[in-house]
Amino acid sequence: MLRIHFTGVDLARVRMAGRPDALWETILSFHRLRDRRDVRLFGEWRTETRSRLNGETRLLGALIPARGYFPDFLTPAEGQYGWDVGLDALRGLRPERLRRELLLVGAGAGTGFGAAFGTPTPTRLREFIDGGTKHLPRLLGELRGYHRAAVEPYWSHIQAQIEAERAARGRALLDGGADELLASLPPMLRWRAPVLECEYPVDRDVRLRGRGLLLQPSFFCRRTAVTLHDPELPPVLVYPAAAQLASTTAGGEAARPAEEQRQRTLGKLVGHTRSVVLRAIGDGATTSELARRAGVSLASASQHACVMREAGLVTTLRHGNAVLHTVTPLGAALLKGGAVVS
Repeated sequence: MLRIHFTGVDLARVRMAGRPDALWETILSFHRLRDRRDVRLFGEWRTETRSRLNGETRLLGALIPARGYFPDFLTPAEGQYGWDVGLDALRGLRPERLRRELLLVGAGAGTGFGAAFGTPTPTRLREFIDGGTKHLPRLLGELRGYHRAAVEPYWSHIQAQIEAERAARGRALLDGGADELLASLPPMLRWRAPVLECEYPVDRDVRLRGRGLLLQPSFFCRRTAVTLHDPELPPVLVYPAAAQLASTTAGGEAARPAEEQRQRTLGKLVGHTRSVVLRAIGDGATTSELARRAGVSLASASQHACVMREAGLVTTLRHGNAVLHTVTPLGAALLKGGAVVS
C-alpha cells in the first residue's frame, strides 16, 4: 500500500501537470510492450510498435525490469517541460546518482523493491554500473529510437487523452478545491483526508512536507499509480488517465454498439465533422485544444464551434488570451441521445 500524507500547505500546492510527460510515457510504454494483458487497448499498438523496432533496446531492458524498481533518473522532473528538456537533464546526470540507482536496480533484479542486495546482477547492467556515465550516450540513443517507434506516432492521441483528463480534474478543482480534486481521481486512488492511498507493490509512506504534489496523468500507466523511489526528489504521482480507464471498465464491450449507434445518428444530424468536434470538447477545450483533439485545422475548429454556439450546443468564454468552449445541457443531451429536462 502506498500512502501519501498531506499537510494543509501540501493541499494548497497540489497541481495538475500541464501536458503528458514524454519520458514517463516512454518508460511506462516499455512495460506495456512486454505485458500481454489489455489486448483490446494495447494489442494493435504492440503489433505496430514491434514492427517498427529495428534498433537496440537491450540496455533499456536491463534498466527497466518487468516489475519492481526502475531508476528515478529515467523520469527527471524536467521532463514535464518536454522531451528534449528531459533528455538534457539525463545527459547531465551525476555519476554518483547514476551508480546508486543502478545498484538499486541490480538489488531488485525484477523481484520488487524488497529484494536483498547480493541478488545476481544482469551482465549488461553490471557493465553499465562499472562504466558509469560513459554509457549514457548509448542509453540516450536507445531511448530516442524506442520513443520514435512506440510513442511518437501516437502522441496526438496521448495528448487528447491527457487534455480530457485535465479538463475533468479541473472541473472538480473548481467545484470543490483540492479536496474534491483528490476525491475525484480514478478508483485505485482513495482520498481519506489527509492521506491519499493506493495499492502498491510495497508498503510505503510518502510525506510531502510542504512540497505539494504534482499529479501526472498517463496514457500508458495501468492499474496502479507510480511514484519516485527517492523521497528527496520533487513529489510526483503518475496515475492512469480516467479517459483511458473508461474504455476498459466492466460493461464497456456491451455498451459499445449502442454508443457507436448514437455517434452515427449524431453524425447524420449535425454532420460527421461537427459531431466529432462536439464530442471532442469534452469537459472543456480551447480552440487550439479542440482542433488538436478533433484533428481539424484551427480555423475549422473555430468555425464549427461558432455554428454550434449559435445553435445553443456550445458556450464560449474568454480565458486569458484564449477562449474556452464547453458543452451546454442541450449539447450534452444530444451527445447522450437523451432529452433535455427543463
